Amino acid sequence: MIVRTLIADHSELALIGLRTILSEAGRVQLVGVARDAVAMEAMIVRHKPHVVLLDHTAEGFGPKAIREGLKRSRTTKFVSITTDPSTATLMAAIRAGVTSYIRKDCDVQEIIDSVTHTADGQKFFCGKVLDVLRKASFDVERFLEEPLSCAPMVLSDRECQVITLIAEGKSYTRIAEELHLSAHTVIAHRRNIMQKLGVNNTAAVVLYAVKNGFISPNKFLFDRTA
Repeated sequence: MIVRTLIADHSELALIGLRTILSEAGRVQLVGVARDAVAMEAMIVRHKPHVVLLDHTAEGFGPKAIREGLKRSRTTKFVSITTDPSTATLMAAIRAGVTSYIRKDCDVQEIIDSVTHTADGQKFFCGKVLDVLRKASFDVERFLEEPLSCAPMVLSDRECQVITLIAEGKSYTRIAEELHLSAHTVIAHRRNIMQKLGVNNTAAVVLYAVKNGFISPNKFLFDRTA
């Protein structure tokens, strides 16, 4: 199958490099280059690319642009290619709908494979990106085995409350008392939260809470009460 591919980035150097690499790949048909989100959306509507290879950290190409692109074409998949992603950057991309993720210092064949494998219905993460996810206690193996989905990760209001209280170090009994729930229900909420976040321990839930503003990191510096 020929893979219709759109490149989206601000950097002229990156665009030239990726265009050169993909133009020489046998299965890849380059349908265009977008330098901003408006152009990207227009090209997605016009060309219905199988894959959009973009730097989602570039101005205007963030999670909102990815979600808007997916609305324009549900068959299009996104591969993010950035420099040195943090855990928060990776998770933001995954939650927005990115299927695969590589770094700009990957070798030529990895870049090509990320595009073709994604078009073939697989998830593709380079080794350095997988290391970042594993260090954040992200359940990589389960994530890679799950079927592709464009559905966004949504936490309910109750789950947000539970995340906040877990991050504050409250016990299940204390959380149950504050939220007027049973301890069993709180444990069930915790399990659902971990499944949605793709993590497998409480420390990762706390990390998510801090990075997403559920709780201030200053609490861990100044609050010594239990």
